[in-house]
Amino acid sequence: MIEIKVPTPGESITEVELASWLVSDGDIVEKDQEIAEIESDKATLSLLATEAGKIKIEVEAGESIAVGAVACTVDTEFAGEAKSAPKAEAADAPKEEVKEVAKEAPKQETASTNYPNAKASPLAKKQMEAAGLDIDQVINGLKRLSTKEVELVKNMPQEQAVTSSSSAHSSFIDANASRDAERQKMSMLRKKLSQRLVAVKNETAMLTTFNEVDMSAVMNLRKKYQSKFIDKHGVKLGFMSFFIKAASLALKHHPMVNAMIDGDEIVMPEYHDVSVAVQTPKGLMVPVIRNVETLSLDGIESALKELAEKARKGKIGLEEMTGGTFTVTNGGVFGSMLSTPIINPPQSAIMGMHNIVERPVAVNGQVEIRPIMYLALSYDHRIIDGKDSVGFLVKVKEMLENPAKLLSGGFDPEQAVLGL
Repeated sequence: MIEIKVPTPGESITEVELASWLVSDGDIVEKDQEIAEIESDKATLSLLATEAGKIKIEVEAGESIAVGAVACTVDTEFAGEAKSAPKAEAADAPKEEVKEVAKEAPKQETASTNYPNAKASPLAKKQMEAAGLDIDQVINGLKRLSTKEVELVKNMPQEQAVTSSSSAHSSFIDANASRDAERQKMSMLRKKLSQRLVAVKNETAMLTTFNEVDMSAVMNLRKKYQSKFIDKHGVKLGFMSFFIKAASLALKHHPMVNAMIDGDEIVMPEYHDVSVAVQTPKGLMVPVIRNVETLSLDGIESALKELAEKARKGKIGLEEMTGGTFTVTNGGVFGSMLSTPIINPPQSAIMGMHNIVERPVAVNGQVEIRPIMYLALSYDHRIIDGKDSVGFLVKVKEMLENPAKLLSGGFDPEQAVLGL
């Protein structure tokens, strides 16, 4: 009998949540098979079977468990055995026969004999009829009563004593309209994210500055060379790489935007580890692209694609989400026109991208329609002054509107040629 214990997700983490079991109690599992997902306040990890055999689950899904505790056991005597045959026999049954049985089955009466006062909504009745259940079976099948049911019974007299006006109002409501509300436990990742966001608002002097970018040059560049870029590098050329590269070059001109507070000291890293906000089914994750100052556009695109896929699949490691010095987030993919992104501590600044909209702008004294994006930079005013914050966004704007400046370190190419 092999014990499978909860591994440590990282330093200082003593408790995790067993998010879900990928197998059932009594299943035969193979060695190194993923059997469960473990969620900490920083990342989601997979629990693997160390040996093949029959599994016995010791902790229910959704429960918290200490690091190092036993999550399940594996009986290796059953290693290599196939699962029981009844399921296979059921799968081999002709589909036509199953359909005939379903047609001949009499319609189940949903009325209750033991609970004559029990009532069911029209939608619930349809579900019971489809499942072949009556009210007695549903009530008897309940494992326990929650406070929701108790409150419903306590408030029942008031609900029944409706006035004529409320009755008139109810006549406009669809009889099948649902009044249910779903409740789900907040994950440890979501709890930690909530704590960090509140801490940022309370512990930093956060301000946001804005600018706008004419995206014509970048869009024309992508359209002209997209196919060649894919053929050579194997990845698509997106907008994100332009913004990340421009941000890295702008950080060289304004290093305080890349700084952070450590006690009574200000730390200014010479490297640019850019965190990129990625929306996943489990919440917001922020993987880090290391040493962006050394990467080309194709290198940024490749790193971004790899990290985003791992984050969405819940396979990203803790070391891949820590240590960033600056963050870029893109609310434009959801249609956001303008927002004030919140700082990712202990960093001191975050740049927010938004949607691209055709707007009338003045160009050389003439009104033209151009694709415009609003940019936002939220920063900690304790260490970043207005000169650096505004200057940073202006530098990013200049490089995106004239991509040739990305080759000259953010300087004017002609001046760079002349050594000015």
